[in-house]
Amino acid sequence: MRKPLAAAFCALAIAGAGAAPATAADAAPTGVGKAADTGSVTSAVSGVVTSVEQTLSGLTNPSAKAVNFAGTVALSNCSGSVVRMPDSEADDPALVMTNGHCLESGFPGPGEVLVDKASSRTFGLLNASGSRVATLRAAKLAYGTMTDTDVALYQLTTTYARIKSSYNINPLTLNDTRPVAGTAISIPSGYWKRIYSCSVDGFAYRLKEGDWTWKDSVRYTSACNTIGGTSGSPVVDQATNKVVAINNTGNEDGERCTVNNPCEVDANGTVTVREGINYAQQTYGIPACFGIDNKLDLSASGCTLPKP
Repeated sequence: MRKPLAAAFCALAIAGAGAAPATAADAAPTGVGKAADTGSVTSAVSGVVTSVEQTLSGLTNPSAKAVNFAGTVALSNCSGSVVRMPDSEADDPALVMTNGHCLESGFPGPGEVLVDKASSRTFGLLNASGSRVATLRAAKLAYGTMTDTDVALYQLTTTYARIKSSYNINPLTLNDTRPVAGTAISIPSGYWKRIYSCSVDGFAYRLKEGDWTWKDSVRYTSACNTIGGTSGSPVVDQATNKVVAINNTGNEDGERCTVNNPCEVDANGTVTVREGINYAQQTYGIPACFGIDNKLDLSASGCTLPKP
């Protein structure tokens, strides 16, 4: 993750961004991914300024105009979005998607899968322009893991229909087909209220970071230089406005397979390190795991999410 948050905010102010971060009341511990680290006071500002410049460039990209902040959310330490499955109904309990490493309980260990855990976590709902219009609350954590993927799905106390009628905001739809290299994407961060735009550069057979290993990860082109706090942001296909992945990490210092420095491992075991390159976890397999009323069913046909 990019750290520290204090330095990042200072750099944003210098660059003219000027958006204050959310309060980190239950910030995740320092470690894997792009969660905001509010406790560290080390790290260079220059890299954050570069990220801001690339972000602002992405905001002016004509091909990315259709992607906005509507339906994204700000967590205390991360980003996320209200999401629906292709077959979800308006009266289904709404879901919020973020990273597994953004859980309020801390990082799940390798092989750990959390299902139907009590949670009353809150999420700041944003409209298209990035203004916070409501506070949504979790009824429970439906699913969370950092094994094979890095995802958490919270079930809310409200429905898609109520969110639509109260705030005129629709959820983002998870695409149930795999993205392809070259796809133009945008990454709207509810935490920073910033949109990064680039393309899918390719895929990592395995992405290893510290004790965790993720499968078939999306690799971005260099323009998506995501920073701390962008963890959990939806990766949106610019052509369809559907979510194809979830932003989660990047190699900060060129180290090999360490925390904050993931490495790619191919099918033959060859390790590749790409300093400054960032990654996401694919989401096309998630819809098969949710059935009627958005109920999680890990035994459903086609569901490949890790089981407890």
